[in-house]
Amino acid sequence: MYKSKFASGQVDVLCDAVVTVETREEAYRLLEDLCTIVEVQSMAQRLAVATLLRSGTTYADIVQQTGASTATISRVNRCLHYGAEGYSQTLDKLKKLEERQDG
Repeated sequence: MYKSKFASGQVDVLCDAVVTVETREEAYRLLEDLCTIVEVQSMAQRLAVATLLRSGTTYADIVQQTGASTATISRVNRCLHYGAEGYSQTLDKLKKLEERQDG
């Protein structure tokens, strides 16, 4: 079983709250109440960066497409290669969801 370095009672409740989200509207509502606009935009940008990195896009093109700094791109890249596999698991699930919606 995976053990996060962030693990605590409060973070457990946060994770449980995220898992309860069933629709995009619920996700928007939770994120809007939980995070600042900048925090949500930063997380969305990192997810876009991860998607582009996995597709082989160059750093220069990622900067141009997302506005992310090279430091952010590098951090996301490290997480993709050496992190907890959160990006990879989520991106795989998003790809399957997209395929189901297209099919």
